Amino acid sequence: MKHFIAFALLLCSVAAVFGSVSVSAEDVRHRPLNDLNGYFPFHPPASLEQWETRKEYVRRQILVATGLWPMPTKTPLNPVLHGKIQRDGYTVEKVYFESAPGLFVTGNLYRPTNIQGKVPGVMLAHGHHKDARLDMTPEGKLRGLIADGAERFERAGRSTYQSQCRQLALMGCVVWQWDMLGDSDSIQLSRELVHGFAKQRPEMNTTKHWGLFSPQAEAHCQNVMGLQTLNAVRGLDFLLSLPEVDSERVAVTGASGGGTQTMILAAIDERIKLSFPVVMVSTAMQGGCTCENASLLRVNTGNVEFAALAAPRPQGMNTADDWTKEMATKGFPDLQQLYALYGKKGDVFLKRGEHFPHNYNAVTRSAFYTFLNKHFKLGFQTPVIEHDFEPLPPEQLTVWNDQHPAPKAADPDFERNLLAWFTNDAEQQLSAAASTPEGLKNVILPAAEVIIGRTYANAGDVTWELDDEQDHGDYVQHTGTLLNKTHSEEVNVVWLCPKHPSGRVVIWLDDSGKTAVCSDDGSVNPAVQTLVQAGVTVLGADLFLQNGKTMKQTRVVENPREFAGYTFGYNHALFAQRTHDVLSIVRFLRHADSGPCPNPDLKSVAIAGWHHSGPIAAVAGGIAGDAIDRTAIDTKGFRFGQVLDYRDPMFLPGGAKYLDLPGLIALHAPRPLWLAGESQTPATITTAYLAASESGALVTFIGDAAQKQTAASEWLLK
Repeated sequence: MKHFIAFALLLCSVAAVFGSVSVSAEDVRHRPLNDLNGYFPFHPPASLEQWETRKEYVRRQILVATGLWPMPTKTPLNPVLHGKIQRDGYTVEKVYFESAPGLFVTGNLYRPTNIQGKVPGVMLAHGHHKDARLDMTPEGKLRGLIADGAERFERAGRSTYQSQCRQLALMGCVVWQWDMLGDSDSIQLSRELVHGFAKQRPEMNTTKHWGLFSPQAEAHCQNVMGLQTLNAVRGLDFLLSLPEVDSERVAVTGASGGGTQTMILAAIDERIKLSFPVVMVSTAMQGGCTCENASLLRVNTGNVEFAALAAPRPQGMNTADDWTKEMATKGFPDLQQLYALYGKKGDVFLKRGEHFPHNYNAVTRSAFYTFLNKHFKLGFQTPVIEHDFEPLPPEQLTVWNDQHPAPKAADPDFERNLLAWFTNDAEQQLSAAASTPEGLKNVILPAAEVIIGRTYANAGDVTWELDDEQDHGDYVQHTGTLLNKTHSEEVNVVWLCPKHPSGRVVIWLDDSGKTAVCSDDGSVNPAVQTLVQAGVTVLGADLFLQNGKTMKQTRVVENPREFAGYTFGYNHALFAQRTHDVLSIVRFLRHADSGPCPNPDLKSVAIAGWHHSGPIAAVAGGIAGDAIDRTAIDTKGFRFGQVLDYRDPMFLPGGAKYLDLPGLIALHAPRPLWLAGESQTPATITTAYLAASESGALVTFIGDAAQKQTAASEWLLK
């Protein structure tokens, strides 16, 4: 009884958001939304071949989500190194460079003295501790850490970051420790914005000159996690630009938020040869900060699988008395199984430490030094442990001074201009890609598959269940449900099946669902009637949550902070879910052995989309490729870049980045396309058809709006 009441309350909450809807208990999409506190298991592949396919997709998913597909143009770093400090056996320098024009990355560079030949490089990312690189642990807290065995020394323990950098330099490594955005010397974006964003800013939520966290930024895959990931990539560029660094021995490590940066960098950049993410690899909580989340990022994946992307390169991690405490039984055995497929089971390592709190303590640091020493063949006695020393005070580490003045802090104009630069840079790269069939196939289509979260190949196994059948003389009307067994989804559909079929099928989509084909009183849309009379089978569908009523806002997770990534970093947007339904329909038509309209001689599948369903049909058609022979769509001038509410039913993370709707429509080339709703044909679409030498396959309707559907039906019959 309790379970029934709970489910009933869930249905009521859904109805409160969406209005009166018919909810099917079988469709998994009606379940509560996923969030960062869910369960994220990693399922090891059965073979390396299977893994390589999955690995490529998840890596691409990370890159798209963080705005790095394609990688922003790598402009000159313009590095500045100054204020070298000579210490016993190593030096410390102050460094800043530009990861993008005007965006400064700040930190310290540690180098061993008397370098001979090539030496290893280590990147050290820090977590969310305020002013982490410059911070000194208070005496009272430090004594407690020493008493618990987490630290060893009263002097060195005051700065664990300096302790780690110093130890690695004394082991012969060049160490780059950089600041997280909004921390220490990284002041151009405030800490409150980067790590504490909670509420949308009206002045930054505009269709031009927008800021971070706005629906516009989300639609362009612009987010704090992406900026930090780019800083890490450019930091690796900087480290490898140093002539003494051995490109075959480069490692990255960090704890908490730094652990997130560590696993992400190792996942996307093969130049990292060893990684050691600390207190972050887990099947439980995935990272609570806005800087650790991004829309699209963890949909159907999670941190353990992110760590798996580093395989078979050596990788260590740890457990603590936090969300990582079950890693020894949940997650790590799966990573071992994957590494075993490579014959490298011993190259993934777990340092148990459930008695320690959430930190990068001396015991774990020693485990990292020892792991690094083994795999980089440094030749030190093991286990490697730190020694006491006097850390430098913050004023000797800070990058900015009178000779090197700091940029303006928390500057909204800088924020807007930075995102504008990324937008323009992406548009230039993507316009070039969309102008060739190869670029559409290799750049735009792979991104679209991530944005929608499904490819046509994995659309699923779809079956048919009949509810009702009515004979109307020349045709038979079938009403029922398409069941996607693979993804546990359902689509309610109606078929109008001519008794003398031509072998052609048209999927007819509109916001009113299947009633756009035939209404409840049995009357048929005149444009549809034209098709049926010509022997064309027409299918109408209620896409997910379509009920003929206007939906105002979609669901979001129970988090008071107005950040799209907390919802859409773990769940598909409604637009994507409706696109999934279209892919399910096409998959059924192309692969089902039987259906309501027996038609062994299927000749073609076409799709027509109207009103808000026009863009859905357009995107589905682009992803489905040759499975759809021709497409007729009315865009009504829609652009993802005009949506200013991340709860809008038409909001799609990443939807505006890839040249917006025209870029996704361009994927139809060279297949026949009938286009309405545009005052003139977008250049992106025209260029794609010209490049495919099929300009005649593109037809733009510019006639009377009342004649659109009639004109489309006539075109579909050609």
